[in-house]
Amino acid sequence: MSRSRTNSARLFSEAQSLIPGGVNSPVRAFKAVGGNPLFIESAQGCRLRDVDGNEYIDYVGSWGPLILGHAHPDVVRAIQQAALRGTSYGAPTPLEVELARKIHHFFPSMERVRLVSSGTEAVMSALRVARAFTGRDKILKFDGCYHGHSDSLLVQSGSGVATLGLPDSAGVPSEFTSHTLSIPFNDLEALEKAFTKYKNQIAAVIVEPVPANMGVILPGPNFLSELLLLCRKHQTLVIFDEVITGFRLAAGGAQEFFGLSAPLTCLGKIVGGGLPLAAYGGRSDIMKLIAPDGPVYQAGTLSGNPIAVSAGLKTLDILETEKPYGRLEKMAAKLVEGISQAASHSGIALRVQRCGSMLTPFFSDAPVTDFLSAKRSDTSLFGSFFRKMLERGIYLAPSQFEACFVSSAHSDQEIAVTIQRANEALSEVAASV
Repeated sequence: MSRSRTNSARLFSEAQSLIPGGVNSPVRAFKAVGGNPLFIESAQGCRLRDVDGNEYIDYVGSWGPLILGHAHPDVVRAIQQAALRGTSYGAPTPLEVELARKIHHFFPSMERVRLVSSGTEAVMSALRVARAFTGRDKILKFDGCYHGHSDSLLVQSGSGVATLGLPDSAGVPSEFTSHTLSIPFNDLEALEKAFTKYKNQIAAVIVEPVPANMGVILPGPNFLSELLLLCRKHQTLVIFDEVITGFRLAAGGAQEFFGLSAPLTCLGKIVGGGLPLAAYGGRSDIMKLIAPDGPVYQAGTLSGNPIAVSAGLKTLDILETEKPYGRLEKMAAKLVEGISQAASHSGIALRVQRCGSMLTPFFSDAPVTDFLSAKRSDTSLFGSFFRKMLERGIYLAPSQFEACFVSSAHSDQEIAVTIQRANEALSEVAASV
């Protein structure tokens, strides 16, 4: 079953002499799972093809944006047509107004929207306006939640930071993180204690409503609603980081999924249809502080780029028309059930945690409810499982602390094949323990 990856190995060797670690984003390096990364030549639907001609059923989906699958013909056509009109103007376009209107339609809490180019930029900007609105400095986040790589948020982060075992990042002065608090996810008692200790000092609480950067962790019953109530009581803003959950759990993201409304929201990934685009927005009285209307400065040469906006608009149009969420839910549930049964037959302790079409297999026999319990899972077994699935043509997220994604391009056949190969892989993992 061995697949030749000679060309990938050659490219990785060359890349390491030119690019830090040979990759442009750390998790891609496969350090958490062993082996060398794949270099991808092309993708279509739910399948990837590497530079050695190997094909894989893909459950990464560019880390979440490709809910419609790779190279959806309508999205590609929208990109091509936009490029023919010019790649960037540095001036307002009708498309930006249309996308802002569409975002507000799906996220009514986002009364005003500012487009940016990345989730990191959206979060950084939302924090700035939250501090300006409240006149406070401190920000509270949750252990294991990743909100991009801006300096003040690289404290107990998930994503690649957790994968590489780094509790923080070199090059970040302690003064930059001195106003950042981090507490366990799902812990309302710790949140109440933080408000007591730092009375009238916390500008905002930022949260992934369903964390996906320490693996998929579900919020406990009433955790999010109680968080919103506590913050309202203490006149602290809540920022829902829906870079991953936005348009993923439902058209209106986690806020629609859980029936909630946040003062500020950050979007990314799906909102750009696979191109570099993100957004932040919220109540009008908060957003009016942003320049040129107010004193909070934020700008970007490529913000509202017409090609990215066109891809995002077409993706949201398709989601609104086709309403794929029920089917995505069923396929993801079937996949989780199949992998869980395979693990049970193999005698391996495995919990596959899922919310909507995002999921993570944790090699653990205990509930995974926060960053600490996620880190107790057996990452060595995960690495072995990942490699054996890769050999069988299944491309999972190359980290225990990331999410896998089902797209509308997956069919029942691909789900069935994945379950069958998971059964084989887990049997081999069990035999090697």
